[in-house]
Formats: sequence, C-alpha cells, structure tokens
Amino acid sequence: MKKILICFLLQSILLIAYAQKSAYLLVGTYTSGKSEGIYVYKFNAVTGKAEFVSVAKSVNPSYLTISPDGRYVFAANETSDSQDKSKGGNISSFYFDKKSGQLNFINTVPSGGADPCYVTIDKSAKWVITGNYTSGSLAVIPIAIDGRLGNPTQSIEHIGSGPNKNRQQSPHVHSTVLSKDNKFLFASDLGIDKVVIYSFNTSNGEIGPATQNFAEAEKGSGPRHFEFHPNNKYAYLMEELVGAVKVFSYDAKKGTLEPVQTISSIEKKFKASNFSADIHISPDGKFLYCTNRGESNTIALCSIDPSSGMLQFIKRYDTGGKIPRNFSIDPSGQFLLVANQQSDNIVVFKRNKDTGELTDTNIRIETGNPVCLKWIEE
Repeated sequence: MKKILICFLLQSILLIAYAQKSAYLLVGTYTSGKSEGIYVYKFNAVTGKAEFVSVAKSVNPSYLTISPDGRYVFAANETSDSQDKSKGGNISSFYFDKKSGQLNFINTVPSGGADPCYVTIDKSAKWVITGNYTSGSLAVIPIAIDGRLGNPTQSIEHIGSGPNKNRQQSPHVHSTVLSKDNKFLFASDLGIDKVVIYSFNTSNGEIGPATQNFAEAEKGSGPRHFEFHPNNKYAYLMEELVGAVKVFSYDAKKGTLEPVQTISSIEKKFKASNFSADIHISPDGKFLYCTNRGESNTIALCSIDPSSGMLQFIKRYDTGGKIPRNFSIDPSGQFLLVANQQSDNIVVFKRNKDTGELTDTNIRIETGNPVCLKWIEE
C-alpha cells in the first residue's frame, strides 16, 4: 500500500510539472492569404507541440506586443490609405482570457502614420509606441486602465533618405525599442541608416531629444530590428539590406551607443537576394540568433563574448520554409520557433541551452502568413 501511494504521489508530481510546462503562443499574421488574424495556440514545452486554441479576426496584425501582466494584447494593423500613403494604419487592443485562451477585441485607433510594422508597450503599461514604416514616423498612444487605446498624443516624422533607391527613397521606421529603465526610445530607421534616440517620459508619454540624437549605421545597410543584451551593457542591430549585425556598447545612464563590431549573418560567397529580418538574444545572454530571408532562408547562430559583447559566428540553419520573418525562444528556453511567412508554417527547433545549437524537431504549426510570435505564460 505504501509503494502504491508513493507511485501515485510521483505520478501526480509529474503530471503537475507537465501541466505547468505550457504557455500560450500568439501569432501575428498578414491576412492577404490564408490567415484571418491573430492565432492562439497552447504550446507544450515538454513535447514541442502546439494545439490550436482560437483566432481573433483582425486585418494584417503583423506585429504584437503584450502588457506586462499578460492581460492585454496590442496589434499593429499594417495598412495604409489608398489615397494618402502617409496615413491609414491602425493599432488594435484585445483583452486576453488566460483561462479560455480567447482574445476579445476592445478597440482600434489610428497609428499616427501608414503601415505600422512594430509596436511596443512601456514598463508602466500606460503607453504603446508604434513605428510606421511607409510614413517613416513613430507615435505614442495612451492606454486606459481597461486596456482601451486613446488617439495618438504625439507623432514624429523622420526626414532623409539613403543610397538604395529601391528601398531608401524616404524614412522607414522599422522598430521602436525602449530601454530597460524606460527612459530612452531607440527607433531603427531603414530608410535613413540611423537608430534615432529619444528621451521618454513615462509619466506623460512625451518623447524628446536625448544626449545622443542618433547612432549611425553604414550607408545602405538598412537598420531594422534592435535588441539589448540582458546585462544592459550592449545592444545589437539587424541591418536588413546588407545582412549584417552591428554591435554597440551601451551607456545605460546616458542612453548612448558606441559601435564596436559589425559581423555578417550570411555566407561571404552568397550572391543571391537576401533581406535580413529578426534578431534575438538567449535569456542567459550567451547566444544571438538572426534570420535571413530572400533566397537564403536561414537562421544564424553566434556566441557572445561576455566581456566585450562581441560576436563569434557559429552556424547557419535552414529554417524549413520560405521568408523567415520573426522568431522566438519559448519561455522554457528549450525551443526556438521560426515563422516562415511565404510557406505558411512555423518550424519548431529544439534548442541546446549549453551550445545554443538548434535541431529541427520536424514539428510544424501550419498557419497562414505567420510573421510575429509572442508568448503569454499561464
């Protein structure tokens, strides 16, 4: 009888542990193809498998951000006005029910520009800040206590162009990233080859000039996504048009960036079309990953020197699909998921925490035009 009770107890513990190793995976998409909006899956961090839960209909919710408490989801509806290309984008708000996994629509407001492709929420959960790609602008939008969005309180348009006549004829804000202390905003602009730096006042949502106005990238490089190292001493910029990662040392007190290294994420002999996309650092700060689209369709792995922040290339992996856009490491750190936009699938890789290396699990999540992956823990 004692042995039976012990076995039962062990099984109960295992079942509880198994149940706790799951999280909700939210997928932002383009709705020009098979997609209807934002998809929600229950992801199992033991098996790497995902189970469909729900879908919230929304037009081109290409980028998502989630409130710190996991209750609200904000989506950039990447659209523009057919008559006036400087406006027409929207930001939508949803309430997320953790028990049912359902997204409940709250409201939609203008994004302050055209084709918003990035949205972030500040640490106080009072403001969302969006980057409008086509209009080359960014805007601050207030959030009420109930998750309802107000109209933009401030909008800033960038000025300038770059040498790439096809892609840099005007400013194109591609990401808006806040510093860890919520005091600075870093807006990567693909069109003018700069990471524009602003001060940010969380009490009133005001954006203003910073000590350093911008960090300049190489001409024609096309700054896209930007991420801080967990130790807050370094920052990393994905340069879309040249397939490179630029490393900066970061002064958190001043909000300033100093370039220290640039490393290619594609093969030196690769001459076909490539346009790089996303960039993320492992939770332990040891590894950096970045995706390459076009004819490359790879995700690159680099190690990070803890003393300098500099990168050492390790390996490239085929992403198992076409046009790998956003990717994400699951909350357990065991898996890395890649959203392949044009092949309508999300590929699940097993991740070795010690080496950073990836192994294709052969698990696929079939989703129309997936371009953004976010997590909400139960």
